[in-house]
Amino acid sequence: MLLPSLAILAGLLLLVWSADRFVAGASATAQHFAVPPLLVGMLVVGFGTSAPEMVVSVLAAAQGNPGLALGNAWGSNIVNMALILGVTALLAPVLVQSVVLRKELPILMAVTALTALLVWNGVLSRLDAAVLLLVFAGLVSWSIVEARRNKGDTLARETATELRAHALPLRRALLLLVVGLLVLVGSSRILVWGAVDIAQSLGVSDLVIGLTVVAVGTSLPELAACVTAARKGEDDIALGNILGSCLFNTLAVVGLAGVIAPIDVDTEVFTRDLPVMAGLTVLLFAMGWGFRGPGRINRVEAGVLLTVYLIYTVVVLRSMGP
Repeated sequence: MLLPSLAILAGLLLLVWSADRFVAGASATAQHFAVPPLLVGMLVVGFGTSAPEMVVSVLAAAQGNPGLALGNAWGSNIVNMALILGVTALLAPVLVQSVVLRKELPILMAVTALTALLVWNGVLSRLDAAVLLLVFAGLVSWSIVEARRNKGDTLARETATELRAHALPLRRALLLLVVGLLVLVGSSRILVWGAVDIAQSLGVSDLVIGLTVVAVGTSLPELAACVTAARKGEDDIALGNILGSCLFNTLAVVGLAGVIAPIDVDTEVFTRDLPVMAGLTVLLFAMGWGFRGPGRINRVEAGVLLTVYLIYTVVVLRSMGP
């Protein structure tokens, strides 16, 4: 148990370090190639912070642990919407001004409903996974159109400010991008090995390990990005990071893992994990849409999100008992 535990710790530390470098390099590189700031905010930052989930889930599926892949993706969504957004809004209430983000809220609900429909028969087949990847391709295309149409969006302005503040020479940006990706892959392999070994030693499913330790660990880049953005008053970047990450996890991460290996969905997923993820998605829409003006996630609502996560975690951990 000692060596696998150290592997998980080392893997998580390297994962956070490499993800930060990867996103920084990707964002700076995109700026050099004149990618619109809104597109950087929607895709590069939002999806880039989910690179750990993608690499971990793909490796897990390739090594015959699809439960870990699914648990990591859906567990990360729960962590993002409940724990990370809860902590962020507790530090500073999140004001939703971006028109694009308000459009992404119902899209996330639709994507979650689609995923539930696809796995309702108890398995995510390769065809189901291909559907998710096709929808993801459509989402990327929509993001490109929105980035060209809404250049004055608040998310675009906040992202442009951040890009100017962290401008890098092209050579250094590419170096960070490549090094970040290489370390990301290596640390993910270490993390997956340690997580699978501990799961087998404790006699618990890969799904549970994915929903807990691995999901929290791979979501640390999102936590760092959201807290930093909130402290700077860049609320739309904080929420955009959460929404982009959840969309990426649901469509691309699960889709890629499912194409590699079909995923059997345990019964407890339908009674515990999927309802919580869907419920949080609806709750996030209700908080962020702003039916009478700009949406706002205040400290009381942050407390609700954190309470949901605490109760959910206790339930999951109790399922590990004898």
